[in-house]
Amino acid sequence: MDKFQTVLRFLMNQKATIGYSFMALLTIGGERVFSMVSFQCPCNRDQNFAYGLTFLLGPAAVLLMLGLFFSARLWRLYTGCCLNPIKLCPRGRCCGCFRVFINIFTGACVAPIMWLCVALLNGTFYECAVSGLNDNLVVDILCKNKTMKCREELARVPCGRSKLTAEDRMDLLLMFRAQSQILGWCIIIIAATFGLLGACYTNCRSKVSYLQLTFWKHYVEKEREQFDAYTVEYASKLAERNLKSFFENKDPDPFPFPNHKAWEEISALYTFSRSEQYYSTLQRYVERADRDFAPEKRPVMDLEHGIEMK
Repeated sequence: MDKFQTVLRFLMNQKATIGYSFMALLTIGGERVFSMVSFQCPCNRDQNFAYGLTFLLGPAAVLLMLGLFFSARLWRLYTGCCLNPIKLCPRGRCCGCFRVFINIFTGACVAPIMWLCVALLNGTFYECAVSGLNDNLVVDILCKNKTMKCREELARVPCGRSKLTAEDRMDLLLMFRAQSQILGWCIIIIAATFGLLGACYTNCRSKVSYLQLTFWKHYVEKEREQFDAYTVEYASKLAERNLKSFFENKDPDPFPFPNHKAWEEISALYTFSRSEQYYSTLQRYVERADRDFAPEKRPVMDLEHGIEMK
């Protein structure tokens, strides 16, 4: 039992690493499926570039949008800002808000960068795209020291239907594959370099020590887990209370519930301040001396602006 708990604790501590590894495996698998099942280069000079570039960048754009869509931090910052724009920059900290957006966007870029790297290292999409370029300078570089037939048959090289000799066709394919892999490794190196520099800058500018920062991360994670558990528990109790009142045809029992202002305050993104050394907006709210303990008279949604839950 102790060994099982040790293994479980190790897996919990390495959730981020395991998650990124799983994401990388899914990206590799998805790229292989796209390459073998759905990708068929048209081998047409007018279509190759657009077709190859669509398969190279299209999934990356979709992954970026999905990363933003599933970002809880983005929705926590953005929800309600049209009705209350001050939520985007609470206390006038626009720089802090901008940093949060950069962090959110950076996190959403992980999957698209993985896709681009895997797709470029494989080279299939790049071969199709580059073979359809009409730019004379690029074609001159690709067909350097080759006959005019190379320029005419370049778009058919990825399909194996060109009239070039087998040696010339293989030379072009190897050149395409090398260029694609070089671009892939350049993206990997640039992403790793920026990631390292970003981590160094963030830790260098940290207002707390490394150990306190580690504690802060653990606290935020545990608070989120406990908050999810409490919301499920209280939602069940509220649903049970309402259903009981409805079916028994009597007034509902009193139900303590945070007021709307309290929900707004704990929903704001927290930035650390030396004058207020709390670990979250929730802790800052519950430890306030002027905290409003008045509960909602009725735990209902504010429908003033037409908010509706489906």
